[in-house]
Amino acid sequence: MKIHIFETAEALGARAGSEAVSVIQRAIEERGEASIICATGMTQFPVLDALIQAQDIAWDKVTGFHLDEYIGLPRDHAASFRMYLKDRFVDRLPRALAGFHYIDGEADPTVECQRLGDLIRAKPVDLCLAGIGDNGHLAFNDPPADFESEDPFLIVGLDETSRNQQLGQGWFETLDDVPTKAISMSIRQIMKSNVIICSVNGERKARTVVQCLEGPVIPGYPASVLQQHPAANIYMDTLAASLLSDDFLNARVEKAPASPR
Repeated sequence: MKIHIFETAEALGARAGSEAVSVIQRAIEERGEASIICATGMTQFPVLDALIQAQDIAWDKVTGFHLDEYIGLPRDHAASFRMYLKDRFVDRLPRALAGFHYIDGEADPTVECQRLGDLIRAKPVDLCLAGIGDNGHLAFNDPPADFESEDPFLIVGLDETSRNQQLGQGWFETLDDVPTKAISMSIRQIMKSNVIICSVNGERKARTVVQCLEGPVIPGYPASVLQQHPAANIYMDTLAASLLSDDFLNARVEKAPASPR
């Protein structure tokens, strides 16, 4: 696990996006194709923008997978992650992808998990884009997360902290409107990705970041599992990193070049 800290959320997003471009290009050069996992949320805006603006990615050789989605939420709902990825990423690319496998939250959840699992087992995953939730969740694997399941996709329950995070971001009018279940890529499937680029910003994440990056690897802080991935890169702004200890920072932080202007 490597840590990268930038002064602003925009700077960390641009640099994380630039690294994502390099991972995709390298996979295409080495294997003739690339498979990526896409996350959602405001932290991903600049990351996805960097991918869209890249001039030299053969997108017709790239297959995308969807990280998580609410169960029962219509595709055209403002909080739909399918709509987010279609509008903010897939439809904005200069060339069509080889394929993008959305999670259909309106389908039978058990059947949908099986369908997606069969698809993702067929390809090595080169890159996973991710974030860390207020409760330390990774995708929608809320605490205590299942660290053992080999199933690529799981039906999961959403805890109140996770649901309040979605409410606070303005996607729902009341907490009762936030779904209580979702389909999520499993922890073990995420960890099979060759490279993980995890973006985190904001002061409200600072205490969770300490638990996930400096604390023990436990299901109570699901993103703590990233400590065990050999090519996990955590990109943070100074606010998210503000409570990390000096010893940790001195040992783990990759010295970043000047922030992009």
